[in-house]
Formats: sequence, C-alpha cells, structure tokens
Amino acid sequence: MATTKGMSGLDLAALTAELKSLLPLWIGKIYQYNNTTFGFRLNGEDKARHLFFIEIGRRAHRVSELPPAPKNPSGYSMYLRKFLDGGKVLSISQKSIERVIILEIGKGSGTLNLAIELFDEGNLILTDGEFGIQNALKKRHFREREIVSGEVYDVGGVDLSNLSPIAFSELLRSSERDLVRSIAVDLMFGGAMAEELCIRAGVEKEFPTQYLDDRIISQLYTAYKSIIEDARSHNEPVIDAKGCWSFPLTGSTPKSRYTTFSEALASYYPLPTFHEEKKGKKEVFSREERIRRQQEAAIKTFEAKIADSERAAELIYERYTDIRQLITTLDAASQKMSWQDIAKVLKDADHPAAAMIVSVNPADASVVVDIGMKVTISIQKSVEGNVGVYYDLMKKFRSKREGAIRAMNRPTPKQKERTAIRKRPKPKWFQRFRWFETSDGVLVIGGRDANQNEELVKKYMEGGDTFVHADVHGGSVVIVKGTTERMDEVVQFAASYSNLWKSGYAAGDVYSARPDQVSKTPESGEFVAKGAFVIRGEREYFRHVPLGVAIGAVTEPTLAVIGGPVSAVSKKAKHMIRLTPGTFEPNDIARKAVRTLRDKLSSNDAKVLKSVLSTESVAAFIPAGGSDVVEES
Repeated sequence: MATTKGMSGLDLAALTAELKSLLPLWIGKIYQYNNTTFGFRLNGEDKARHLFFIEIGRRAHRVSELPPAPKNPSGYSMYLRKFLDGGKVLSISQKSIERVIILEIGKGSGTLNLAIELFDEGNLILTDGEFGIQNALKKRHFREREIVSGEVYDVGGVDLSNLSPIAFSELLRSSERDLVRSIAVDLMFGGAMAEELCIRAGVEKEFPTQYLDDRIISQLYTAYKSIIEDARSHNEPVIDAKGCWSFPLTGSTPKSRYTTFSEALASYYPLPTFHEEKKGKKEVFSREERIRRQQEAAIKTFEAKIADSERAAELIYERYTDIRQLITTLDAASQKMSWQDIAKVLKDADHPAAAMIVSVNPADASVVVDIGMKVTISIQKSVEGNVGVYYDLMKKFRSKREGAIRAMNRPTPKQKERTAIRKRPKPKWFQRFRWFETSDGVLVIGGRDANQNEELVKKYMEGGDTFVHADVHGGSVVIVKGTTERMDEVVQFAASYSNLWKSGYAAGDVYSARPDQVSKTPESGEFVAKGAFVIRGEREYFRHVPLGVAIGAVTEPTLAVIGGPVSAVSKKAKHMIRLTPGTFEPNDIARKAVRTLRDKLSSNDAKVLKSVLSTESVAAFIPAGGSDVVEES
C-alpha cells in the first residue's frame, strides 16, 4: 500500500507491470531537482512520451508533466545523461518483492542497469551489464553490502513474489511469529496487505504458524497468488482513507478510482514545487560583512565539533568494558589473520559485539562503532588512548574557536582600492595534449607522441567517446569527448596533426571508430607498436579531408592562445593566422605568428595578452614539419 511515507514492494510490483506494458522505451532527458528527486523523459513507439518522476526512498511513477527543468544540471544527472541518453530500455524488473526497480538499458554494443532504490534513504545506482557498480548517487558502506564503484550490486536471493507451494509452506511454518506478522515481515507484504491475505484466505490473523496444516496453507497460498496477480494486473487502482492501492481491498470504501496505478499515485503524491532563485538584485554584503559571517559560521562549526568530541569521549567511557573487550579481541585476531579476513568474519557474525561495528578500516587498524553515535576506535590504542584522541580534538577545536573569536574582535584595516589585474589562467588537464573545442562546444583531444596516444586511449577514452585517426602511419590519436555535429572539424584536426602534414599533402583520408573497437591485442604473429592500436570492425571513413590549422588569441572568457580547425578558431578568436603544409620550420612559423598577432591586436588587448601570447604557446599548435602562412585576418 502506498502511504504518505512511501510505496511498498507490492506497489512496485504493480508499477513494474505497468511500465513493462509500455516497452519498448528509449531514455530521453534526465533531470535532477534536488538530492532526492529525479525526472526521466521516456520515449515510446509512435512518438509516445512518458514522464517518469522518482523520489528516492519514497515513490516512483509516471506523471502528466515534470517540474520545470533546473537551469544548471547536476553532476550526477549529467553523468546519467552521458551513459544513458538515447539508450533502449530492454527490460524492467523488480528485485524479488523489494522496493527496488531495475531498468536494463542497451547503449551501443553494451548493456547497463539502473537500480532505483525506494527503501531507507533511497539511491540511484548505475551498473554495467554484470551488475558491477559504476557510480551511485550516494556512496554507502554497510556490513552487508558496499555501494561504491567496483563492487557488485546484489540482485540475487529468493523471489518472494513467485514462491512455489513448498517454499511458501516452509517459509511460514519456520517462522516464530504469528501468521499476520510472518506474512508482513517474511513475505515483505507489510501490515495492511498481510491482513488482506488473511481475510481472503479466511484465516485468523493471530493464528500460530506452528499449527498451520496443509489445508490452511493451501488457502493462504491461493490468497497469496491472487494478491500478486491483482497487483500486477493493476486492475482498478483506488485511493481510500488509508492510502493508495493498485486494487480495492476487501471491505474498503474507495474515495476515487483511476485507470492506471500511476494516475492514482500522481493524485495521491502531488508534485513538489522547486523554487528557482528569484530574479532581481541579490543582497550585497561588504567584504568586512562577508568575513564576519564566515567567522560566525566557523565558530558554530567549531562548537559543534567540540560537543561531538566531548560526547564521543563520554560514550567510550560509558561503554568502557565493551570497548576494552573489543580492542583486546580484535588485536588478538589481527595477529592471526588479515584485516580483510577480520572484516569478512564480522560481516557474517551475529555476536552483539560485532553488531555495534559499522565498518572496518584496515589501513589504520581501526573500526567505526555505533555506541549512540559513530565513534572511531583504534585497536592499537587503549581505551584511555582512544578517549585521549577525542580530548585532543576538543583542544584543537577550542583553540580554533578562540582564534576565530579574536579575529572577529580585531579592527579591520582599511584596504587601498586596486585595479583588477587579469592573470594567466591555470592550465586545464587536457591542455598538455593537442586540443580544441568544436564550434558546437565539444572537447577534442589528441596525442603529441606515442606515449600520449597510449595514455589517451587507456586513461581518458570512455564509452560515449569517438576514436579518430588519419588513415596513415604516424599521427595523433584523436578522442572526441561527446557527440558533435562538426565531425568536419574533428577529421581536419586529425588529418593536420599526422604525417600527412609532414609529407606535404594538401588532403588525406581519416576514419573514426567506437571505443569498443580499439584494442592493443594483436592477431597471432603480429606486433602492435607503442602508440598504435588495432581497430576491429567496420570504420567510418572521411575521404579527401583538406589539411589546415588556425592559431588565434582570445581574451574572453579567459586569456588564451588557441589552435585547431579554421572554423572552430575563427568563432572564438578576434584575430588569427592560418597555416597549410609548406616549407618553413615550426620555430620560424611560431615567431612570425606571434609578431603578426601582436600587430593585429589593439594596444589594450596586446597588454592584456602579454602573459599568454608567446612563441612557446603558439608552437604548441603548429604541426610537425614545414608550414606556410596562407592567410592573416
């Protein structure tokens, strides 16, 4: 039953069946509104559009409209878009009868899984086809499972929605609870639906499970199967006084009826309102006021940490005997086995002492225990030594607090007004490679030598990228980081930074391939040199690509010298030079380019660009071999 607190496993069984009826589907846009809410645009056949709203830890269902898209997409929504955008939803399933929906999505030649968790705080977890976790909205460390990259997402276990009569009987008869609690907990039906099952079976809900005979078991199993079937057929969803149901319960009086379960859920759970920042003038504070506010916030933070440290020390002393026994036991165990083995033993142990251990940190021989708050205990220290660590933290944060208070009371010296000086921006990670941005804003990077070619493929090439190379021995490996409409610029870049330029060709052929086609594994008897790769499968060829490179200087949004295809550089640079294969050495061309660009710049721009416009910065964009300046603008 869907209540204000959230949906149940049976509710998700109904929703999963509803979504399955819509297949095939394709992933459209993905939005994240805050830390818990997401919107998916799913595209169906015949231009059908389905809007799917998720509030992790609470509910998931289709809606008639999504909230307005955020102006600034979140990092995680951009990550999901990168891997899932355009992917085909191959299947939709539920893990047993748990509050977990799994979308199996085909993208390119691979398969991904998106797990939507609605239990506890909820989560969104992206895995590969074998359920190896790639990324999760919330990284989590539990005794039973790890939700971090590299771990395997557990989809195993008994399917409680499809038990055989024998398994159903064994599950109930082995329970030590009364009937209704056994159904609610062991079958994961929840209280209200467990009572519905008892009513349909004609069995008292307090009936002791140890006295269940074959006749009663048969009645209960028939009722169990009928409830699962009613949920999955989502026949006549309703809202009554107790909540939202995928079907009417026995004896209930529906307030309203709906065609689909999503319609009922959308009516029961109104969409939240997300307030965009109001346009208009923001409150502006002076520098002194901003500093004062920062100091006040820092003092509150220090006071909270002092209180936490003091509380931790008190709790350790309160549980002195337990903590001492824990230290002694784990210290003895560490002499005989590794900390990784200790962590495995603790995970499976049912001892009360093990139950209070939240996580194990092999790196520093410590454990995190829950004794009213989470406290780190070092096995290499005594109880008093662990308390001393928290007393030292108290002293540290008290000192910081006093320092912040003194700083607040110190008179602020008057600052002389200074004219802002534009500084040379810090180099970005990709600027040590060859690089440019296409006219539609997609980053393209290429290797300067064999070592960088190897590094680009092994370290930076990802599933949604495109591999590009001139159809000639010797040249930059070019990686397109995303999808672009300007492949003409990309292939010109690849052709120009290859041996085609050094050989004096005016044009040449270039090909592209998917990342999964690129390999370092040679065929039997063959050898793949450093910086070279084997391409398997069909390539896309671009014939007679003209060679050409432009170099320009830009002042906005940052100071920089840029290079690449003419159309990409001309869009950003006020002045530039254009090169073709020719006779002059790279150093001579670099010096001439600097002189030409400085002559074209206004006196103000020349002064601003003085820190970045140099022979060295220009030479980084000049291809190996001879070049000629054919056009200046």
